[in-house]
Amino acid sequence: MQAIFNVALPIFGVILAGYLAGRWRILGGEATAALNAFVSYFALPVLFFGTLARTPVHAVLDPMPMMGFSVVVLATFGVGMLSTRLAVKGGLARMSLQGIAASWGNVGYMGVPLCLAAFGEQGLPPAMLAVIVTSIISMVFGVMLIELELAAGHSPILTFLNAAWNVARNPLPVSIAAGIVYSSLVLPLPTPVEKWLDLLGAAASPCALFAIGLFLSDKSLRSGLAETGLATVIKLLLQPLLAAAVLPFFIDLKSVPGQVALVMASLPTAANAFVLAKQFDVQVEQNTASVLLSTAFSVVTVSALLVWLRVT
Repeated sequence: MQAIFNVALPIFGVILAGYLAGRWRILGGEATAALNAFVSYFALPVLFFGTLARTPVHAVLDPMPMMGFSVVVLATFGVGMLSTRLAVKGGLARMSLQGIAASWGNVGYMGVPLCLAAFGEQGLPPAMLAVIVTSIISMVFGVMLIELELAAGHSPILTFLNAAWNVARNPLPVSIAAGIVYSSLVLPLPTPVEKWLDLLGAAASPCALFAIGLFLSDKSLRSGLAETGLATVIKLLLQPLLAAAVLPFFIDLKSVPGQVALVMASLPTAANAFVLAKQFDVQVEQNTASVLLSTAFSVVTVSALLVWLRVT
């Protein structure tokens, strides 16, 4: 119970503050876009780079946790695709977006602040690993499958290059790659740069959580509740259960990396599911509802997991 008061409530409290700011029209759509841009292009990339640049590469790119978490994300991605195929006979693009909603947890905006609050600085490297794995599988693989249907008849090579470009221009994967490269060079950060990274990176957690609330404040549950419900169940229940069953073959669940992996697997659907759906104009209402519904229910499920892990 102490984990709820010490970790979960502050996290969800900041999300609630953002939600109320949006619902009460204290901050509107322009503020939401501006805050999202600040988090996506400045605060989170700086936090990711600063953390990784000062962390030994082997502590982040640990092959065993990486393989274990990859299996979990891939499995839930596949189950998500199958659920839409069985429920509404959806095509490849719709199935892929359902797979993204069912497997892509909010590992960046919500997961990193949560792991930082729950496990301290030692929770950041395994959290970064989860961000890397999730981004590669859900974004690259998912976008590629979507474009295979939408760009039917085009060259598979062109489809792959389009998907790779969508990832390459995203500042989060770029900052992760840059941090890993800098760490591998074993170079110290100049003190002014280090302090700048710490100052700007410290804004990432509260601003990212507040941005989630703002994003959710103008969304609603309108249609596609069957697919929305399936994605929410797969994301909040199946993925953490799979993680608990699969990860012990790769990593000790009593260790900080093991517990971080469980927490990251339990997170609600990332807002990226809505962003990609909007970008391709496929499954927009369903994925928006998945973000909203899974985030609401994650207040209970994530808090329960923290209590079970005895995080204080």
